[in-house]
Amino acid sequence: MRWWWLVLAVLLGGYALTGVVQIRPGERGVVRRFGRLLSHRLGPGLAFQLPWGVDRVDRVAVDRVQSVTVGYQEDDTSGETMPAGQLLTGDHNLVNVQAVLTYKVRPHEEADYLFQADRVDALLTRAGEAVMAQWVAGRTVDDVLLNGKNELRPVLKEQTQAWIEPYRLGVQILDARVALIAPPDDVKADFDSVALAQTRNTTLRHTAEQNVARDLRMAEAEVYRLEQETAAYVHTRKLLAQQDADRFLKRLRQYEIGRKDNPYYLRQIWEEERSKLFARLKQNGQIDLLDHHLGANGLDLITTPQKQP
Repeated sequence: MRWWWLVLAVLLGGYALTGVVQIRPGERGVVRRFGRLLSHRLGPGLAFQLPWGVDRVDRVAVDRVQSVTVGYQEDDTSGETMPAGQLLTGDHNLVNVQAVLTYKVRPHEEADYLFQADRVDALLTRAGEAVMAQWVAGRTVDDVLLNGKNELRPVLKEQTQAWIEPYRLGVQILDARVALIAPPDDVKADFDSVALAQTRNTTLRHTAEQNVARDLRMAEAEVYRLEQETAAYVHTRKLLAQQDADRFLKRLRQYEIGRKDNPYYLRQIWEEERSKLFARLKQNGQIDLLDHHLGANGLDLITTPQKQP
């Protein structure tokens, strides 16, 4: 009968080993005991739980980044008149919008994700489509096509996360990349023509604005130059006028002193100034001596002796 005990011991040992669980890096173990969820989570490594039939351990990949495509699908074969992701803008135009949501399990919510895993993608898709439809409906088609990829991205991420919170999916949206915003194929050529014309008009407007700014800078520089030259000229003229006034006052004082001793002092000043004037005129070639006009019959003044400058 010993071999029966040996067999029983082996069976019991094997049964006990069913409680040994290996949790790989990037995973967390969710433990249920007789179907009741336990609060603690198992980290990476070997864990020893009660054997099969008592404890059940489900491993959840908490570091794995997953993605789901939301909106327009180019290979959609549903045959619907308006396929998913073909949305109506605020000015009653249709646009195709497609986005990619990336997400992973939120820390400490592994159990929520475990129980909802089979409906996570579907709920994210519906939530993302609802957010995109609301955003597109509040804008014109030009605004959607021109600014949609940049402006829709943060809105889609934040509002989709808020939309799924009541469902306790246990996931955190990491990013919401807008992959496609385009008009439907049957009107795409017309939209491309309009976009080309708008781009051309924008280029011309920017060129005109640059030219205006350049001309304005040149005009401002010219005004500044003229102001500086005017200020320098005014300053110079003031200095010259002040110097002339100082010289005049100095001569006036000399005259008032000199006329007391010399009654002909004013005539003397006049002769000195006239001599200086004639000397400058002769130096500049404006007057000349009359010697070469003397002849046998005396002074011949058929022409004036003054030279033209």
